[in-house]
Amino acid sequence: MSPPLLEVRDLVKKYATVTAVDGISLGVEDGICLGLLGPNGAGKTTSIEIMEGILAPTSGEVLYRGEPLGQRFKEEAGILFQKTALQDFLTVRQSLNMFRGLYTKGLSVDEVVRLCALEKLEKRDTRKLSGGQQQRLLLAIALVNDPTLLFLDEPTTGLDPQARRNFWDLVQSIKQRRKTIILTTHYMDEAELLCDEIAIIDRGRIIARGAPRRLLREHFAEVLLELPRQEFPAAARTLPLKLIEASDRVEITTNDLDSTLRVLMDARVPLNDLRIRPPNLEDLFLELTGKELRA
Repeated sequence: MSPPLLEVRDLVKKYATVTAVDGISLGVEDGICLGLLGPNGAGKTTSIEIMEGILAPTSGEVLYRGEPLGQRFKEEAGILFQKTALQDFLTVRQSLNMFRGLYTKGLSVDEVVRLCALEKLEKRDTRKLSGGQQQRLLLAIALVNDPTLLFLDEPTTGLDPQARRNFWDLVQSIKQRRKTIILTTHYMDEAELLCDEIAIIDRGRIIARGAPRRLLREHFAEVLLELPRQEFPAAARTLPLKLIEASDRVEITTNDLDSTLRVLMDARVPLNDLRIRPPNLEDLFLELTGKELRA
């Protein structure tokens, strides 16, 4: 049996008084999109930077095709960092030509221009790109070597909703080319749409791993009811229901919607603003990591 494309074994990263990564192990199979999710300070950025070969671990190892990270990994990996400074006074095409020249093999500049929808921007100075346009260029740069493994570290942070959705379309087109993708994101809808598997990291450890739908089935009942907190009577908090109280709403999970609605109506709970929906990744994320603000 062949090893995973990328494998992490017992990864630990310690700083003076903090253990940022505390024994993470995982394998990433060829052709999937794996999402790394976690609260601020959970260790996901440190983990992905070690996987990228940017940081050295305190202990543990990262293997690419069963071997330590080396020249083959450098040739076959593409990275879109959280923050990247582009060379001033270059156009989009000149920037792509510069990065393409770093590799002996890869896609042509024309091909990555088409793939990332940059045709109308080729002659534009990179300083004059919008946030969404710049992310498309940075994605194109990450693709110039036609990577087998692509890292996307919070690629849509700060983009407006339209730019985010356009970027998602680009990532889905890349998935169709059978690329293996490791994605970090704070957007649960992004992870739910793009990821075949997710790993939720908290306090330096993986606390859940699997396909999004399977994890939701394991942790939640069939439906979730939401009611405004100010309209939920105090007396109703003693009802035999599974209640989750947020700052502005009360949530109820149930696998028997009819019975739950009868209980609420018998208790004279106002239902005018009732919302019924299936649980999503945000619910799972908060269930597993908590709702308190992280530093």
